[in-house]
Amino acid sequence: MKTFVGTSENALRIQIWTALIALLLLKWLHHLSRANWSLSNLASLLRLNLFTYRELTKWLNDPLETPPLPPPPQQLTLALC
Repeated sequence: MKTFVGTSENALRIQIWTALIALLLLKWLHHLSRANWSLSNLASLLRLNLFTYRELTKWLNDPLETPPLPPPPQQLTLALC
């Protein structure tokens, strides 16, 4: 963390805990991946693919694969009669 957004004690605690949880999740993904990436490479690739629709475990094993098409929306129709 380079800077803090909030300055109150509660805001600082929340930001520190959020950063620790994010780092823990990144370390866990690094442990699960079969590729020989550095942690910074994993974080940057994850940041680039954050909003793509794919399975995380498949992405960890083959990150350069073309992402699949998103599933069609399943919206119900509203009967106004």
